Amino acid sequence: MLFAESSAFAIFNSMDSLTIVAPMTPMGVSAVAALRVSGTHVRDVVRRLFGARAAENLVPRMANLGTARDPQTGKVLDSLLYIYFEAPNSYTGEDILELYPHGNPLIVRDLLQTIRSIEGVRLAEPGEYTRRAFLNGKMDLTQAESVADVIHSANRAELENAHRLLSGALSKKIATLTALVKDISARLELDVDFAEEEADPDFSGWKQKFENIRESIKGILNSFRGKANLSRLPLAVLYGAPNAGKSSLVNALLGEDRVLVSNVPGTTRDFVEVRLFLDGGEIRLIDTAGIADKATDELDALSMKKSREILDEADMKILVVDGNNSAGNKEGVILSEAQAESKDLKPDFVVVSKSDLAANVIARSEATKQSPDTSHLNVSSKTGEGLAELKKNMNAVLFKKSENAEDLWITSEREKSCLEEALAGVDRVLDLLEKNPAVELLAFEMQLVRRALQSITGEISSEDILQSIFAGFCIGK
Repeated sequence: MLFAESSAFAIFNSMDSLTIVAPMTPMGVSAVAALRVSGTHVRDVVRRLFGARAAENLVPRMANLGTARDPQTGKVLDSLLYIYFEAPNSYTGEDILELYPHGNPLIVRDLLQTIRSIEGVRLAEPGEYTRRAFLNGKMDLTQAESVADVIHSANRAELENAHRLLSGALSKKIATLTALVKDISARLELDVDFAEEEADPDFSGWKQKFENIRESIKGILNSFRGKANLSRLPLAVLYGAPNAGKSSLVNALLGEDRVLVSNVPGTTRDFVEVRLFLDGGEIRLIDTAGIADKATDELDALSMKKSREILDEADMKILVVDGNNSAGNKEGVILSEAQAESKDLKPDFVVVSKSDLAANVIARSEATKQSPDTSHLNVSSKTGEGLAELKKNMNAVLFKKSENAEDLWITSEREKSCLEEALAGVDRVLDLLEKNPAVELLAFEMQLVRRALQSITGEISSEDILQSIFAGFCIGK
């Protein structure tokens, strides 16, 4: 062997082996909260909170109703449900106790302090439960990293991808590649051992093997999507002439009166941002100040300038047209032709508002005439007509489905770096085959490739890497 390897599991021997406790739910008032205890002192925690009989009669995965008391004072903390998970059949691979008290922050705090006061128990560090699960062989490092993605996914596509990663889809791809590289490395190392006794090795046909490995690595690497881009919520912007019904439409989409509505044109002077849930996930929806041909004052000019700036950032521009205008009064029906032809004001979709009013038919005709290549939809914020179809259209544009539902992508910069390292190693191997196919050099480079791939799943890892990964997790996970 050319390298002395260190397994991540060896790190566990030097880890703090104390039992850990942390809340699994955010602080705040709720019907039920949840706390998790993991480690060798779980039975002792049960005995101290619920009594010796409760500890003796623990049955794995059975819900128990008990009254938790402070072991020092005997004070009742809460009447709650608790479930015991026996090692190794638990999330961390250790004994686990989950407690479900009432969601009063005072109760949660008292329970937490009481459990922490028991000898051998301390507060968990961020991500420590998942870290212990990794070190105990319950999941590999790619699966451990995907736990955070499952929690923080902003839309269904990201969530489905996170579930695929958690189920081991990427791990299987990496394992297949690693096995192939290991096989080639073993053969190269064998040639190194007998280099003085045999003729030069025959590398005919090896180039294709290395090129296949290279393409497999590139395929995974090209699927990378940075978390900065994934965490950004899609932005839909409503714009149009003053008093076109934009604010009313926002309220109708949300199902509540969130934005001030008035019959006086220009009520919205600054943009208003809200969050809207569509079938595909959450989006940012912005109601802008009305855009007219001419500003009425300096403040109006600033408002329209701000509206145009926001439209530059939009993933979807929705032009709202006032459907209560007659054919003889086209002012306000739609933006002027000069504005409509402007690149930054070209809509992705046109909504003709106030469809419950008779004049709407004329307004829609005018809108279609000025934007013949854009989809149009009649909507009434008052009756709800067209709202479901509008949401469906927004969802289709902002959350485009992948052609292959089984596709997955990686989001970890660490995994990306490991793949780039492996790819660089294969490139060096291919270069050596062309210029200097010395078996010792080939064996050395393939060892580097293998180690880079093993680092992805954590088969080879270090304390510093684990610390950087799990430090970003929340306490309780």
